[in-house]
Amino acid sequence: MELYVPIVVLAVLAAGFAVFSVGIAPFTGPKRWNRAKLDAYECGIEPTPQPVGGGRFPLKYMITAMLFIVFDIEIIFLYPWAVAFDKLGVFGLVEMVLFIVTVLVAYAYVWRRRGLDWD
Repeated sequence: MELYVPIVVLAVLAAGFAVFSVGIAPFTGPKRWNRAKLDAYECGIEPTPQPVGGGRFPLKYMITAMLFIVFDIEIIFLYPWAVAFDKLGVFGLVEMVLFIVTVLVAYAYVWRRRGLDWD
């Protein structure tokens, strides 16, 4: 049980810092409200007017986010493999080659379907 004490202490410190930061911000932050602070922010450009019901949101944003997550997860799987590469031997090499080929096939499919185009 004593192995978990540092993890619990770090979690308590992180939670305490988060609660303290959120709780003290209204009392210490500047309170200068203006039109620019109250406007919606869209990457530095003027916000476009939205219909009352919210309107349709372009599906391209969600597809791009999902692609980012898929290829980000690939990196998460590659890092431990690279650390333990010498212990895995040929089996680990073959498994990672199959994994990378699978991801490259998915990447080629997305590229061919023009999933990476912004237009």
